[in-house]
Amino acid sequence: MHKLIAILNVVAWSGFWAFGYLALTADAADSAHVTTAVILAAAGGGIGLWAYFKLIRFTEATGYAKPRNRVRKVHLEEEAS
Repeated sequence: MHKLIAILNVVAWSGFWAFGYLALTADAADSAHVTTAVILAAAGGGIGLWAYFKLIRFTEATGYAKPRNRVRKVHLEEEAS
């Protein structure tokens, strides 16, 4: 399943960059093409971010990546008392 999410991540970011480029370089008078390209670029960026964060969670949970630095709740309770 995680390989599928990794493939989705690559395809989504590719779509983001490709349609983002088309949106930026399209003729401003052709608003239908610009709007479509912007919508597809935003969808690619959103799906790419979602897939990237899912992959980060998976790698942290399996120990492949170093976990984030967080303050433990025990530490906060000790300071409060």
